[in-house]
Amino acid sequence: MDEQQHSSQEEPVCSAWERTVHAAIGVFLLAGAVLAVHYYRPDYQPAKNDNLKDQVQQLTLQVGQLKEEQAMPAMVLNRYRNSICYIFGIYHVGFPQQKPNLRARISGTGFVVSRGLLATNRHVAEPWYGDAESNMLMQKGATPQLEKLVAFFPGSSTPVNVTPAALSGNGDVAVLRVDDSQAVEQLRLLPLAVEPSNPGELVSVVGYPMGVVGMVAKSPQAVYERLAYRRDDIGAANELAALSLIRPSATCGHLGDVVGDKLIYDAPTAHGASGGPVFNAQGQVIGVNAAFIDGFSGGTLGVSVQALRPLIAAAEKAQLAVRNISSTN
Repeated sequence: MDEQQHSSQEEPVCSAWERTVHAAIGVFLLAGAVLAVHYYRPDYQPAKNDNLKDQVQQLTLQVGQLKEEQAMPAMVLNRYRNSICYIFGIYHVGFPQQKPNLRARISGTGFVVSRGLLATNRHVAEPWYGDAESNMLMQKGATPQLEKLVAFFPGSSTPVNVTPAALSGNGDVAVLRVDDSQAVEQLRLLPLAVEPSNPGELVSVVGYPMGVVGMVAKSPQAVYERLAYRRDDIGAANELAALSLIRPSATCGHLGDVVGDKLIYDAPTAHGASGGPVFNAQGQVIGVNAAFIDGFSGGTLGVSVQALRPLIAAAEKAQLAVRNISSTN
């Protein structure tokens, strides 16, 4: 009973930002009230300050905007939660006829961007990408290979297999194909922003920081005690899925800078959140969360959706070609 109650409760989203917005709204409302009293008092002289009415209207608009921004992180999490999946994979790098020199796991995040297609990072879709140890082995002739790559969606009790569909040639972004497209047929597509983003804007990042460890940590006590010390990540993820405990988290902050296709923001993140969507204040995806700089709270990095669009188009074209071949056979 406790587990069911826990899973139905909404998680607090960006409480620090919420408190800040509440304080700002209070200041704006107080200032607006002062201006309104001054403007509408009996001895008010319009010639002395004709723009007071405009100031009140401007403050009202600013308060409305702040309220919308405050609601945004909770809105995107509640609206798109089921379309943001946890990705788990296993890969190895080795030489033919030999035991693999390197075998490792990968945790990440993906989100639905088209029918049967997910956006994520290249280093999630191709886990050896950017890995120094893997690259050193590959330079000596070793071959990398995916053993497993699956996606767990909130609300689904079983994972689905995913396959790399399009990889960026010069950036950390990729598109995955869901092998069982019917499993995500009814999920909402996340809206991609059309307009470029500007530094200073509010952003929210949704994903699975710390992967299975993070989800176990926030699970009900009975589940936590059962799974906390298991070293079988895929087994733990399967159990969390069966209990409807695959749930992403949201953090928020501000966009610090935009340099080409690179976004820099201060929303906190961790391993496992790679590949998650970065939302703007309008609830549109402006980028794909990619990395963070240790020791620098403002150093979270993402890749702009402008670098993602060509990959989606290429993956959709490939899907269409496969369907056409299947229909003619």
